[in-house]
Amino acid sequence: MPSSPTSTFRGLPPVVWTIFAGTIVNRLGYLVTPFLVFFLASRGVTGTDTSYVLGALGAGNLIGPAVGGILADRIGRRPTMLIGLIGAAAAQGALFLAPGVWTMAAASLLISTAGSTVSPAAYALLADAVDSERRQRAYALFGWGVNIGTAVAGVLGGYLAAHGYWLLFAVDAGSMLLYAGVVATRLKEPTRAKAPKTADRETKDGIGYGVVLRDRLALLLLPLFGIQLFVYSLTEVALPLAVRDSGLSPAVYGAMAAVNAVLVVGLQPFATARLAKLPQLAVQSAGSVLIAAGVALTGLADGIAGYTVSVVVWSLGEVVVAGIAAGVVANLAPAHARGRYQGAFSWTWGVARFAALTVGVAAYTTLGPAALWWTALAAGTAAAAATLALAPRVNRRTAHDLAA
Repeated sequence: MPSSPTSTFRGLPPVVWTIFAGTIVNRLGYLVTPFLVFFLASRGVTGTDTSYVLGALGAGNLIGPAVGGILADRIGRRPTMLIGLIGAAAAQGALFLAPGVWTMAAASLLISTAGSTVSPAAYALLADAVDSERRQRAYALFGWGVNIGTAVAGVLGGYLAAHGYWLLFAVDAGSMLLYAGVVATRLKEPTRAKAPKTADRETKDGIGYGVVLRDRLALLLLPLFGIQLFVYSLTEVALPLAVRDSGLSPAVYGAMAAVNAVLVVGLQPFATARLAKLPQLAVQSAGSVLIAAGVALTGLADGIAGYTVSVVVWSLGEVVVAGIAAGVVANLAPAHARGRYQGAFSWTWGVARFAALTVGVAAYTTLGPAALWWTALAAGTAAAAATLALAPRVNRRTAHDLAA
């Protein structure tokens, strides 16, 4: 076992650590979205009008990754990250100053669209910076930075909200601009690879997602990852509903979020060190089963102890799978299309979260909680098994690319 958390990631190049540090700064300012409902209520926006603003926020998470992936390959990683960060910071100000529901919805759409263009470019930049053997560790470090920043932001956001919502917007926009400054001054744009030429013709990938859509293996893996991400996203959506329906206070859900944060931040580096040398899709599948089991256990909980057990189980699954899916997608991608492959993966993540917010909540309220928990267990386990079945094809593809 490593002597310190950071020793797990020893040997990664400076660009990875720069993105890690910038991500922590950025996520420290991830304050407005968790408190958006409370802010809207303070401005007199309630009921159906709230759903318009939240719906626009969710829609942006479907648009941004697709745009970010194309821009990352077309104009470069750094410019795309700068556009996303500066655009999202400006949109924060627009949302705070927006005079009505529709202008708030437009600003929310811009916030999520611009903000979600950053991840595909950052993921592609990480793939450019490290070889296939170290990509999982690089993505795990990135995820660790997200969790560290988010854990601190949860505490910071509650304090700032009590002293004025404008502080949330100021810190959020300021953190994005600070990260943009890091990107502008500390990161270098890598030389972008060109589409390879075959003996008889040049590969015609264009600038769109045709290169991904023609990759049958990617088209099999991405939906499976999407199902696993959907099950995980239920922890953000259905868990608070279950806690509420058990007659427990919102503070209990806050405590469960704290348990998750402590486990992930504390255990992830050590788990990554222990699991990095094992077959990655086997590890991914095992972790996904843990997540599905933990989510399903929510249906058996009726008190604090039961919810704590469920959170511990799916949190351990989250620790196990850290960075693996993004690393697998990066290893499948041709060098000239890494941005678009990561854009497709980020879009899959956006669709999974959007589905959890809509389909998941609808299933919980109409079919009943038990139907949702059993479906999550079955879907998560089946997706994990199918992912494991694809491991030989992924290994052959990766070995062939390395040999080439």
